[in-house]
Amino acid sequence: MRVNKLSLVIGILLSTTPLFVNAENSLSDIEARLNALEKRAIDAESRAASAEKKATRLEQLITNKNTPQKSANSVNIEQRIATLEKNSDQAQANATLANEKVNQLEKRQSIAEKSNSFVANNNDWGTLKLYGDVEFNIDGASRKGQITSMHTQAGDGSGDFKDKERWDLNGRLLIGLDGERKLSNGNRAGFKVQPLANMSGSMGLDDAVFYFGQDNKWNFKIGRYEAYDMFPLNQDTFVEHSGNSANDLYADGFGYVYMMKEGRGRSNNGGAMNLSNTYNDWYFEVNTLVEDGSKVFQDGEYHGRQLDNRKNVIYVRPVVAWKKENLTIAGAIDANVIRNAYGYQNADGKFEDQSRRTGYGLNFNWDNLKNNAENGIIANLSTAYLDAKNESDLSIGGNVLWRKLQVGYIYAHNDIKYYQRDTNINPDQEKPLRPGKYDIHTVFTSYELPNILEMDNFKTYLGAYYSYINGRGEMTAVDSSDKDRYGARIRFKYLF
Repeated sequence: MRVNKLSLVIGILLSTTPLFVNAENSLSDIEARLNALEKRAIDAESRAASAEKKATRLEQLITNKNTPQKSANSVNIEQRIATLEKNSDQAQANATLANEKVNQLEKRQSIAEKSNSFVANNNDWGTLKLYGDVEFNIDGASRKGQITSMHTQAGDGSGDFKDKERWDLNGRLLIGLDGERKLSNGNRAGFKVQPLANMSGSMGLDDAVFYFGQDNKWNFKIGRYEAYDMFPLNQDTFVEHSGNSANDLYADGFGYVYMMKEGRGRSNNGGAMNLSNTYNDWYFEVNTLVEDGSKVFQDGEYHGRQLDNRKNVIYVRPVVAWKKENLTIAGAIDANVIRNAYGYQNADGKFEDQSRRTGYGLNFNWDNLKNNAENGIIANLSTAYLDAKNESDLSIGGNVLWRKLQVGYIYAHNDIKYYQRDTNINPDQEKPLRPGKYDIHTVFTSYELPNILEMDNFKTYLGAYYSYINGRGEMTAVDSSDKDRYGARIRFKYLF
């Protein structure tokens, strides 16, 4: 029936009108409108079927009742149909123009992707993407001394504990290569590798991971990576805190800011695997890290004793997170499940296990920056508690980012119940902290300067921190005039 055709065409015209007007939108908007077009086409078919039934009944009525009035109505209907046919031709022309515009935009989007990124597409084997970023720093910081176990700052890591002020240039260049194949049913598999070239001339590695799973459902990955962040510092341009994610976190004589990182990943002495799942507003994750557990401690020493590593530890780290609009709440446990993994021989020759370490964490996150780029904020409130052999540690931190300015604070409390004192220590040297309770207060700030050279992929950050320690009990090694540490940084970051 012509009515069927006309109804369908009119439905297509109505559905393609916003697409034609906004044809300059991004490809994602176009795809959304095309999906809406398909839905409206289905609705148009339904309306056309209904119109066809009504037209059939009308024809029957005209045939059965051949009166002058009905004949006039029949003529009127024919005129209306002729008008609709004329309008339908125009609608078809508009729909054709809209489709041509969509095709042109798709071609332009494809050309832009190929010209602005190193992405190679392969219909049989998926996609391959090359990317990276540059992160170079200009630093000025106070001496470290024995106040905080904080060695992610200038230098190469755990060996950088020299007692001096630091004026330094440092940083790294990251080159990333991602490969992924995804099927129409959501199944996917891929890999990620991110080598690092440090300014000092050494080479490193950020991530090296293989993964597979289903989109928005479950995912399994294995390799070197970082699991869910339970103590995010967000725009942490320069804040001296507890080490990297897995190695040399803890150093005797330095306060420990525990952040649930021991079982998070990126270990230099082992690998990890992770199983995650998403269900409605819930996210579940179980991360497992297998490594030499004594490497958590600088030089393999803990509470004044050299550790004897007998077998690898296995950190199990389950995380549960709930997200609703801008709010996310996450809880986690980070525990070594292998006993007698490392320890020391006591005076009787008995092995004393030191590998019991269980951590608990909770994080609250508010993020509406994507919805309000001008005045949106990102806020974090985190807490972490560690129950370890002869020691317990508590950390509480918060930070807020608004209009590219971030301010944060971290409080850490350490309770060391036992420490093996070295009777041969030189009295002229700075002594390590003794058993007792002490607190560390750290404030930090960061500011992202406005666009440099009008390039949105080139960013400059200013950052600074201040840290202060206060001890109680037997902890008397910190001189009252030497309790604070501080530093400032200029960071250049370029993404490509």
